[in-house]
Amino acid sequence: MSTAGLTSLELFRVTPKPDRWWDGAAIYQVYPRSFADADGDGVGDLAGIANRLDHLAGSDRSLGVDALWLSPIYPSPLYDFGYDISDYTDIAPEYGTLDDFDALVEACHARDLRLLMDLVPCHTSIEHPWFVEARSSRDNPKRDWYIWADPEHDGGAPSNWEAAFGGSTWEWDEATGQFYLHSFYPEQPDLNWRNPAVAEAMADVMRFWFRRGVDGFRVDAIFAAIKDALLRDNPPDRRPHVIPGIGGEAGQDPLWSMNRPDVHDVIRHLRAVADEFPGRVLVGEAYVPMEELVSYLGNGRGDEFHLAFNFELLRSPWEHRHLTLAIERSEALHPPDVQPTYAISNHDNPRHATRWGSERARAAAFLLLTLRGVAVLYAGEEIGMIDAPERILPDPPFDRAGRDACRTPMQWNAEPGGGFTNGDPWLPLVDHESRNVADQSGDPDSLLHLYRRLIKARHESPALARGHHRSFFDVAPEVLCYLRQADDQRVLCLVNIGDTAADCDLSAVAADAGEVLVATSDRSGRVSLGDLVLGPGEGVALRL
Repeated sequence: MSTAGLTSLELFRVTPKPDRWWDGAAIYQVYPRSFADADGDGVGDLAGIANRLDHLAGSDRSLGVDALWLSPIYPSPLYDFGYDISDYTDIAPEYGTLDDFDALVEACHARDLRLLMDLVPCHTSIEHPWFVEARSSRDNPKRDWYIWADPEHDGGAPSNWEAAFGGSTWEWDEATGQFYLHSFYPEQPDLNWRNPAVAEAMADVMRFWFRRGVDGFRVDAIFAAIKDALLRDNPPDRRPHVIPGIGGEAGQDPLWSMNRPDVHDVIRHLRAVADEFPGRVLVGEAYVPMEELVSYLGNGRGDEFHLAFNFELLRSPWEHRHLTLAIERSEALHPPDVQPTYAISNHDNPRHATRWGSERARAAAFLLLTLRGVAVLYAGEEIGMIDAPERILPDPPFDRAGRDACRTPMQWNAEPGGGFTNGDPWLPLVDHESRNVADQSGDPDSLLHLYRRLIKARHESPALARGHHRSFFDVAPEVLCYLRQADDQRVLCLVNIGDTAADCDLSAVAADAGEVLVATSDRSGRVSLGDLVLGPGEGVALRL
């Protein structure tokens, strides 16, 4: 690859935007049931999270992340473990109270740590008062807040649409003689976003939390917000459609039931509410191809999501060509003024230390935290937590979609209960004697210390924090190589994803040597680019 023009600083001039605190941010996702239990009932809670904030920010031994994102903490009958909400403006009793939440917000902000919540706008619980009213009679004022339809002539469902977790999207309501729609579980009836009253009610929910100091929302499953008004049957499957939490194929092309063009009206409505409160951010969750994801970002117009998860990296196998494709598609398709948002683990998918292997956890951390954009960490990945083996999980499972394995409690120390609880944890711990925060905090060669070093380097380097990205190819068969540049700082990042040492051909790079900024190994000092050999799984960022 030619380096012509790479030394032109004007080409890479980057102007920081103070109102966009999320540019280059590291966001830490907490599944609240599993982070820290303060009252000993075996379930995590808000007081427990507050007690562990120094792990995230505000101390010399913290990760140094920029924001905390909480999965749902609203009241819920737990058919989908919090994603079936029965009250959008309160806290579930097992997690605490609104006073506890206010105290958590204050404690976060005292550490310059932003707090994000989950917004679940597409469906409620069957126990939400809105739905209780809606199903009470066909002429109830709330009836049109949900999607109802008469049966076909043969008594069957109104369309052939399949729910994300299996079966029909239609559930028969005997009392009123109609079907109601649910994109996920039957206990999660879909809201009717074509009704302006629904849009305004959700706007009031957002304002309620923004006024309490919340810094933004991760917006759940937004691609399911709008359906075809004519309820047309979906055609046969034409390509894989991976649905969160399933890992398989839906069996049909959800042409009319998901990812409809009208969904952008919903997103623009949410964005308009967020814009009433300066400095707030909306992060979209949409399991759609990258070509379609960019439309959720408003194609650069600035009227839809600020950020949207790129799941192509998370879904990639640990292979050079697949990782390269995920990164290059993201770089090529994101609008110029919008940053990619990467995660490699979350509450819906197997942990990357399980998918890719624990031996690759250091290289994976390097990749996540040196790529351009926003990095989202899932609690426990910084200590190499793995999924629970099926043999130790409860039967029947808590989560019907089979996601218990990646939702096990955070492992703070090697003691019984892992420092998570003094009681019996709601899910079992996994190898906490050898994977825990306390032991790794005292080991400078640990994975936890690597995460701290990577995030610190990200904060201190303009190139890593907000710089442009340009890839170099053919450096070595198993090496990913990319230049990050902002203003007059250039950082060359290399990571060997292979299992053997790699001789790097860096003749295309216009420099003789570089200074180690951060590395997965003990490599330090000045490094010659003419004879660089990377060890298996080694990553190194060099200031040129």
